[in-house]
Amino acid sequence: MNIRSLTRGDGVVIGAAVLLFIASFLDIYSVDGAEGIELPNAWGSGPLLLGVVLAGLIGAALIVVARGLPQVPKIAGLDLGQFGIAFTVFAAWSALGNIFDPAGGANNVGDSSSTGPDAGIGLILALVATLALAGAAIATPLVPALQAPLIPAPRPAAPQPYGAQPPGGYGYPGAQQPQQPYGGQPQPGQPFGGQPQQAQQQPQPQAPAADFSPFWFAVPVARPLFAEDGSPTPIAELAPGTWYLAVEQRGPALVAQTQDGRRGVLQDTSGIQRG
Repeated sequence: MNIRSLTRGDGVVIGAAVLLFIASFLDIYSVDGAEGIELPNAWGSGPLLLGVVLAGLIGAALIVVARGLPQVPKIAGLDLGQFGIAFTVFAAWSALGNIFDPAGGANNVGDSSSTGPDAGIGLILALVATLALAGAAIATPLVPALQAPLIPAPRPAAPQPYGAQPPGGYGYPGAQQPQQPYGGQPQPGQPFGGQPQQAQQQPQPQAPAADFSPFWFAVPVARPLFAEDGSPTPIAELAPGTWYLAVEQRGPALVAQTQDGRRGVLQDTSGIQRG
């Protein structure tokens, strides 16, 4: 589960769920002159526990899990997020009913002139929490401000230190091979009539590399990073929400450098976000 995929609306859902959980431990009744009497909370009332507290918490959990999964599972054609929204609306509706009749009709039994208990702080906070829960769940897909990332990806540092490195090489085999022949081949290379030209031709492929400017990027989903020697075994995995440095372009692939200094080839560059 990727927490960086959560939105501000999901943050409101999480906060409302925490408030609802706290409200479940507070008194659901308010009775005058009951200072010494222990009043029940939501965990002592079956309808309130199932219809408000658990329904709201389950709905919030489904919404957050659906947002964090790379592929949301569906049940009967509906994804988990839609089920979560339905749970939150049901919890808000049940909390509203309990506010109007906190005693569950007990005040209508017996003497009609008697008044039942009022709604306690637990019921009031539960109503506020479920209304915020349902409102955020419904409004998040509709309001752009709520769709912003809850935890923004950290902006990468300016790649100035890397600006002077491409001419000197990043240590990949393609840059080291031209440097090794220059040391010993000028004198023994005279019998080979074509080698002086080859020595001049080898730096030419680096001209596109000089035009290439290193840039920061992030991947939309986890993708493997393969070794530069063409080995099929990945040497690292690029995670979404983390910035990596692209140091070279090899056709459609990129040579990427991780934050711990490892280098490899990112073969799938579709959908990457440039920094």
